[in-house]
Amino acid sequence: MLERIKSQLDLFSSAERKVAERVLAQPNEFIQAAVADIAESAGVSQPTVIRFCRSLGCSGLPDFKLKLAGSLVGGVPYVHSSVGPDDPTSELAAKVFDNTVSALLKCRNDLNSVAIDEAIALLAHARRIEFYGLGNSGIIAADAQHKFFRFDIPTVAYADNHIQTMAASLLGPNDVLVAISNSGRTIELLDAVEIALAGGCKVVAITSSNSPLSKLATVTLPADTQEDSETYSPMISRIVHLVLIDVLAVGVALKRGPNLYTTLEKTKRSLKNRRRSLEA
Repeated sequence: MLERIKSQLDLFSSAERKVAERVLAQPNEFIQAAVADIAESAGVSQPTVIRFCRSLGCSGLPDFKLKLAGSLVGGVPYVHSSVGPDDPTSELAAKVFDNTVSALLKCRNDLNSVAIDEAIALLAHARRIEFYGLGNSGIIAADAQHKFFRFDIPTVAYADNHIQTMAASLLGPNDVLVAISNSGRTIELLDAVEIALAGGCKVVAITSSNSPLSKLATVTLPADTQEDSETYSPMISRIVHLVLIDVLAVGVALKRGPNLYTTLEKTKRSLKNRRRSLEA
């Protein structure tokens, strides 16, 4: 509900916008307040408060409060958790955690189980898996490769666009390319994806909804977060991407069955003598 209000701010009348800003600033207090108190604090009339609720598809203030309360239970509000320059360290840390938790909950609630199943099936039966990402997404690609090579599947991660283009030309119908991009608009990555698709390779995209990459991919796992990635280096989206990779890794492990456990145990044993004992 808070995200919905924020996205519609410019559509409200000037008076209704005052009510909207009051909700965004103090959602929990809004739920407890009477209509007269809300009107007074927002500097509007009581009928304006009711019109605001109805503009959001609610029958009235009680209905709006009920829906608002339900949305607050489901996650941490993002819109009033932005960090300010005067925030003490304790509040800064809390807001960063809150924003990340909120984004993860939103991604979880928006997950398309059919798309997840399709992506897991493609990866579980792939002859070869390649992970492509540029910039911050290259780090996610490396993490994915670190997880998937343990499944005894030939796996690589490339973060260089020239290598991505060349490697994509060698992929075929039995291979899977996982393309990771927050914006989904990076030209070099899109070029590599198109080359891979032309060779019959299947493409799983972890990116934002309705991006050029999402429209190209065989299967898209949307990762929509509220952060200004045009100005700042993506932080929240990075965590969401990592969790989606974890979901795929666990799904592939289960899909490949008990025989995989022997392989995983073998990789664990290889590190047994690489850790110092607690008594040392």
